[in-house]
Amino acid sequence: MKKIVVGSILWMLAAVLPIPAMAGVDIHVSIPLPPPVVFSAPPVAVVIPGTYVYALPDVPEDIFFYGGWWWRPWEGRWYRSRQYHSGWSSYHGVPAFHSRIPPGWRSDYRARHWKGHPWDYRHIPPGQLPHNWKTWKKNKHWEKENNWGVRGMQFQPSSRKDHRKHVSPRRPGNGGHSPHAQFHRGQPHRQVSPGPHQQPGQKDRQKDPHDRGGDKRQARR
Repeated sequence: MKKIVVGSILWMLAAVLPIPAMAGVDIHVSIPLPPPVVFSAPPVAVVIPGTYVYALPDVPEDIFFYGGWWWRPWEGRWYRSRQYHSGWSSYHGVPAFHSRIPPGWRSDYRARHWKGHPWDYRHIPPGQLPHNWKTWKKNKHWEKENNWGVRGMQFQPSSRKDHRKHVSPRRPGNGGHSPHAQFHRGQPHRQVSPGPHQQPGQKDRQKDPHDRGGDKRQARR
């Protein structure tokens, strides 16, 4: 539809203005902004279990909070703002977090069940999110807060960093876990048994080729 409108404008300008005059015409197509949402009181938010995406469940429009921004889809486009009630600007593409939100999350919210498990969600004032979202995500707040509020359900780890930490091999020389150290522990050092005239623990003396009387003195003893 927008292409048709732009084409019609160009055709009309071509019919009225000569070609040299059209070269200096700059046409801007503005992207419409979504209509404002009127709030009688500050809405409450809930965290979507298994994610760090927050939603406003009591608002008819889909408004989410993620990564320090408020997000809102409208007529096939996405918009974001630092505030949940105004200041929307167009966003190119679809935010990646949206694929992790189940389509029936509102029904689960009303039924207080998440995927068949009791969901004891917690209402969060929207004013707390801009100040706490980063700390909550870093400290895994909602995993520790009663398992995202969902009873009896196992969630996948929200971060792959911990998984890599557990499977990474130990570095040689760290705490005596080097494979070479293990080999030496399994193979003890060869010890030379003391001779008949050598005390235990006494090191072998190297013979001096210039000491010709050494053997005679030892035999005399």
